[in-house]
Amino acid sequence: MSKLRDDVTIEVLNHRGGEYLPGYLGIEMLELLENSLRSRMPVKKLHFAPNNFLHAASIVALADTTCGYATMAHLPKGAQSFTTIELKSNHLGTVSEGSIACLATAQHLGRNTQVWDAVVTDEANGKKIALFRCTQMVLWPKA
Repeated sequence: MSKLRDDVTIEVLNHRGGEYLPGYLGIEMLELLENSLRSRMPVKKLHFAPNNFLHAASIVALADTTCGYATMAHLPKGAQSFTTIELKSNHLGTVSEGSIACLATAQHLGRNTQVWDAVVTDEANGKKIALFRCTQMVLWPKA
């Protein structure tokens, strides 16, 4: 039995972020499969810290958005929504131009929690930029 919802598509995800932070940052979802979601973000000046390094928050925004959208696509039937309850990132490198890519993969898809890992890479050469993990709490309608 597939855990991937049929009402959540790449088009739905990309449209949803439009006027919110993901749209502002240029985050684009690319491929949604069961237990994974792939995305990218072209790097612009707004993604950098004043020290001219890619801002850690930009990298986390890409990873967290990708994991969050993957959670939406894998919510159990009847669930209302979700919220992030924990996230962690390890930053291994940076880029100065081009785009960064993200692959989120499900580690646990439970009734009340989901755990997702993401790897953020330099899209041009595949070099790892960051490792990310988050736990999502599934929200159910109140009785």
